[in-house]
Amino acid sequence: MSKITTKTSQVKITLSQELYAYLRSKADKFGLTLAAYVKNLVINDVKDTDIPTFKMSEERERIALRALSDYKKGKTREIRDIGKYFEDL
Repeated sequence: MSKITTKTSQVKITLSQELYAYLRSKADKFGLTLAAYVKNLVINDVKDTDIPTFKMSEERERIALRALSDYKKGKTREIRDIGKYFEDL
């Protein structure tokens, strides 16, 4: 069975004591940790927002298509040990 991983990022914020106390009381009201409460606020704020997409430059698209073609033709190889790879260069 393949393992599915989700990349995450951690965010550190600084709050005034007053704001912290307010958020803490709201989180407690719902039986949540402060982190879970803030995460829920963020999720609710962005849930109706489309994930932005950006068009590649023509040069980057050309490079990517050439790399994909090389991969399909078997011209690439998997690197399992980056240290060994650089030693062998």
